[in-house]
Amino acid sequence: MLQNVEDDLDVLQEMKGILESTNSDGTSLVTLLQAVQRHFGYLPREAMIEVARAKGVSRAAVFGVASFYNQFRMIPPGKHPVKMCMGTACHIKGGNAILKVWETKLGIREGEVTEDRLYSLDRVACVGCCAMAPVAVVGEEVHGNMIPVTVDGIMLAVELAEKRGREQEEQGPENQEEAAQ
Repeated sequence: MLQNVEDDLDVLQEMKGILESTNSDGTSLVTLLQAVQRHFGYLPREAMIEVARAKGVSRAAVFGVASFYNQFRMIPPGKHPVKMCMGTACHIKGGNAILKVWETKLGIREGEVTEDRLYSLDRVACVGCCAMAPVAVVGEEVHGNMIPVTVDGIMLAVELAEKRGREQEEQGPENQEEAAQ
């Protein structure tokens, strides 16, 4: 995905704040990349270049570390990131089958983002909800005891929330206040 010049300038401006708030000289490369990813949700190209400058290392070294650890994303996540747990309990209770349903319904594979950037799909090691296995986390919401049709229900709920959000944007702030009363 290509970023435009304005996006690059925004990233550079944001990076100044991140680098100022961390001791980039005394902070490990991994820790610094984690701070960048926490802020942006992924590692933008320009941010990795700024990390290389701040640490006094090559761009290749930063990319090497970022691509070595699977915790780092090089592309922005979807608006509603889906994380399918593949810990032992979830795996045993059919997590792989649920992951396949997500892939089919979203039209993407694990590690990808839908074309409309609404969803991203990732496999995670464990979300710590073994008693509710199999588990998927969509955004910040945990969905336990998943079965294949649960995916349809979650996607419908997201679709309805998106539609409500678009309708509220179209109404404008003054109409939203009236509707709330």
